[in-house]
Amino acid sequence: MSQAEPSLIQVVDLAKHFDVSKPFLNRLLDREPRLTLKAVDGVTFEIPRGRTFSLVGESGCGKSTVARTVVGLYRPSGGSVFFEGHEISTLRSRTAMKPFRKRLQMIFQDPYASLNPRWRVADIIAEPIRAHGLATDRAEVMAKVGELLSHVKLTPKDGEKYPHEFSGGQRQRISIARALASNPEFLVCDEPTSALDVSVQAQILNLMKDLQRELGLTYLFISHNLAVVYHISDWVGVMYLGRLVEWADKRRLFRFPRHPYTRMLLDTIPDLDMSGRNRQPVAGEVPNPITPPTGCTFHPRCPFANDRCRQEVPASTPLEGGGAVACHAVEEGRLPAEDRGLVEPAQPVPPALAAS
Repeated sequence: MSQAEPSLIQVVDLAKHFDVSKPFLNRLLDREPRLTLKAVDGVTFEIPRGRTFSLVGESGCGKSTVARTVVGLYRPSGGSVFFEGHEISTLRSRTAMKPFRKRLQMIFQDPYASLNPRWRVADIIAEPIRAHGLATDRAEVMAKVGELLSHVKLTPKDGEKYPHEFSGGQRQRISIARALASNPEFLVCDEPTSALDVSVQAQILNLMKDLQRELGLTYLFISHNLAVVYHISDWVGVMYLGRLVEWADKRRLFRFPRHPYTRMLLDTIPDLDMSGRNRQPVAGEVPNPITPPTGCTFHPRCPFANDRCRQEVPASTPLEGGGAVACHAVEEGRLPAEDRGLVEPAQPVPPALAAS
């Protein structure tokens, strides 16, 4: 990322491990050891202020765990998260976290489950306003709620309704309004459009881009949808089995993917130009993260793997022009020449997402 762009968020060697062992007595009787699931295993990236960094990958690769750990819902097992240069990953008490809590918020994947069905919309959005002491007088709070609802293209009268009276897209707008209630600078968006129809996805994504321009918001965006990622991102990171295997500027990554896994993911995009280029569809499945493969965890599915890939974990190698890739085949120049510099798809996103 550009040296001229100061980072709002820095994530350094972030790790999150879960103990998935059986209860002690069961392990004792079955003579089994403890089992650890390394959901996130040494992820590093940074996000300049006012920009969007997206994490993409198949289900189970650790994207949502990164999101929840960055925002503080999970305590990291290792590594650090810095917000404007202040390490927030070591803060434990509510008092210590309070100055940062209102400055970072999260938009969840399921708008049906993330809103309290027993509360009116106005009360749902007003809760962060009251919790952070941004307004105390009821009239002032309700005025702020009405302003937020208008900001997300709803009406102040919608505050009198309950969540079940809205469609999925409208509920996600309510979730966005609630996230904006504390005047945050950083939003973690955990697949906020995956539960919505494609046409509604376009509306929500365009709303988020408009809000980013108006309010100077910084996004960490999580998705498995390449079209959505292309539409909203400035930078894209590709995750596989808890590790960041490649990251780069959006246009560079889509045009010149380096890691074999990135290429396989991008080959799922329809070739509308019918260019006839070789395509390698994603083969196999993500291995069990409790017992991951040795060396490069992608090697069982990689057509370019050799003995070194099976034994040695690849280090992250900087790419010319920004970004990095963790791949022995790239480092050693083993990738076939005809696979280098893939042509950017003429229509990388569906027409419904292309207009912004």
